[in-house]
Amino acid sequence: MKVRTKSSAIIGTICMVASLTLATAYADESGAPRQARAAEVTLEEVATARNPVAGTAGPGDTVWIAERAGTVRVLDDQGLGEPVLDISGETTTDGERGLLGVTFDKEFAHFYISFTDREGTSTVDEFAVRDGRIQPDTRRTVLTQTQPYANHNGGDIQFGPDGYLYIAFGDGGAGGDPHGNGQNLDTLLGKLLRIDPSGGEPYAIPSDNPFVDDPNAKDEIWAYGLRNPWRFSFDSGTGDLLIGDVGQNAWEEIDWAPANSKGGENYGWSSMEGNHPFRGGTEPANHVPPVHEYDRNGLGCSVTGGYVYRGEAIPDLEGQYVFSDYCDGTVRALRMENGKVTGESDLGVNAGQVVSFVQGGDGELYVLDIGGGVSRIAPA
Repeated sequence: MKVRTKSSAIIGTICMVASLTLATAYADESGAPRQARAAEVTLEEVATARNPVAGTAGPGDTVWIAERAGTVRVLDDQGLGEPVLDISGETTTDGERGLLGVTFDKEFAHFYISFTDREGTSTVDEFAVRDGRIQPDTRRTVLTQTQPYANHNGGDIQFGPDGYLYIAFGDGGAGGDPHGNGQNLDTLLGKLLRIDPSGGEPYAIPSDNPFVDDPNAKDEIWAYGLRNPWRFSFDSGTGDLLIGDVGQNAWEEIDWAPANSKGGENYGWSSMEGNHPFRGGTEPANHVPPVHEYDRNGLGCSVTGGYVYRGEAIPDLEGQYVFSDYCDGTVRALRMENGKVTGESDLGVNAGQVVSFVQGGDGELYVLDIGGGVSRIAPA
């Protein structure tokens, strides 16, 4: 799961239970974004789960919540139901492992899970869905990736506006990227992947992926130079990509790519940590710097990427990127224009050990506390 002690260690086991909105702020003369008056929000706890770790919008205005030990439960107007999927016998919660990501395709015809198996191998499986229900006998494995260590697994999965499945993998773990995976195009580790799970067996490679003609690179790679891209999302209004990439010891970063990107972005790790050379590294010529970074001089230690708000309940938050930090727990927002942060705000609410955000089908946002809380961000 996510990372971040000084030794780049693990967030923990299942017991792990243990700024920025912007009116019309512009960068000051130093180039730093100004603080702006925040949208007024509150957190409404809508359910309590067992170590909720990820979620996705489901059919019929539901929200599907993944619990780290391997269960998936459906949140609707009646609350959080009994598990509709249980793979707890197939995964483990040691290190940063477990059930780490879930998503549907656009037609809600297939449900995908991302987890580490009992040997620690990252696995993406697919289930057919009929009448809003998982069909267990249709299960198939789409993609696997061995992991050298028990941390930096990444594990988030999302369908992009283009209909392809994007998969985030960390650099393989330990600390400081000892195998150099971040900059190595001959491994899937430290990368954002893009595949077509319905186009082949077990999947097809989109013909316009950026490295399909490079014999020294994996065809699945969309972007690279990532340390532990724990949570990423696409702006449902613009199609832009935003990645919360967990740093090593000093800097947390948020990366951005426009909707019309052709892929191939190098976000710098492990030559760079944010905008800063890492351990004497040299900035790659093609480095795409983060749109936002923050240091670890405060309470923050592990960025939790979120979503651009596109709901209707909080008009003052429209178009702003909402995110948090696992250790700090403060919910924050960034206003961006053309890939530049023009303001930031602290939304004035703390959601605990924030491990993930979920965007409902109506654009409203939920925040997950690994300790159990499932809360909706609502107008104050």
